[in-house]
Amino acid sequence: MSGTGSQEPPPSRTTEEDRQLEAEQDWAAAKAFYDSLVTQRPRPPKPQNAITVAVSSRALFNLVEEQRIYEEQGVEKYVEYQQKNENDILKPGPAFYFVKALEHVNGRLLELYPDDEERFDIVLMTNNHAQVGVRLINSINHYGLTIERFCMTGGESPIGYLTAYLTNLYLSADSDKVQEAIKAGIASATMFTANKDVVYSDTQLRVAFDGDAVIFSDESEQIFKEQGLDRFFEHEQLNENKPLAQGPLKGFLEDLGKLQKKFYAKNERLNCPIRTYLVTARSAASSGARVLKTLRSWGLEIDEALFLAGAPKGPILAKIRPHIFFDDQMFHIEGAQKLGTIAAHVPYGIAQKYQKSA
Repeated sequence: MSGTGSQEPPPSRTTEEDRQLEAEQDWAAAKAFYDSLVTQRPRPPKPQNAITVAVSSRALFNLVEEQRIYEEQGVEKYVEYQQKNENDILKPGPAFYFVKALEHVNGRLLELYPDDEERFDIVLMTNNHAQVGVRLINSINHYGLTIERFCMTGGESPIGYLTAYLTNLYLSADSDKVQEAIKAGIASATMFTANKDVVYSDTQLRVAFDGDAVIFSDESEQIFKEQGLDRFFEHEQLNENKPLAQGPLKGFLEDLGKLQKKFYAKNERLNCPIRTYLVTARSAASSGARVLKTLRSWGLEIDEALFLAGAPKGPILAKIRPHIFFDDQMFHIEGAQKLGTIAAHVPYGIAQKYQKSA
């Protein structure tokens, strides 16, 4: 409607600093409230200080049967089934033991640094409907997991919430969502269950990484795929002193390193509950120096580096028994699965053009 009456001025634009200040004030008010409550349970750390690992319900628990019902009978039957069985405890999924190991690290950190909030915060990030939440809560409480933050999006993709939760790592059983998250710049991987039952360490978090297109960029992988092995070796030797660019999981390795140093500062190096492994198909003599020099230039330590020169990774991983193994190639994921390793596929880099498995 047009007219000559006075108009209200447009609202002023809120600056990023204002939003951050408001968030800090909101957090302070919430913390003051919860600090007034008496509880023996550790409270979630402040998101800005935490290493946030977002896990989907199908990564945390075995929901194969439930997924079949959803795909064959639709969402209403799926929700009905979940509500009918909400007192039946879900079995562990591929990310379960990884989450348990993260929480063990948190326990050790709280012993050494009771007032420090730099530790893991596990968020359940799922597109499930809220009506399914009771069964998830019952299962989480049954296993004694400390997962206080939930994001249940009722059928919508949860990827948009990852940034709001300040997510450092996202694990899902849905490869489409993982690819969406990778494109959004969030470290992500698709979880795959091992084909054999193995016993995982309950005192030490073990994380194994491939190198190219996982910790590092895929620049060298591109040369290998497009120009062959000899050209790859030549390129790596010529660029030995030039650090590789970072890959999608570099930040998570960095987070693990920060926590390791907190244990080292308390003279706990030999008893550190975190151990990291580089398991790469590279050859040590021909192309290993650049990898090690890159890690050194980043100020990062890796506990064990295994250069396999093209040999299968499965037998080595079966010896390590990591809680999770990150790789960009399904060939290595499948080989690890067969021998009992829980593997996580990172859909990043040129190798995705050459995938022959899904």
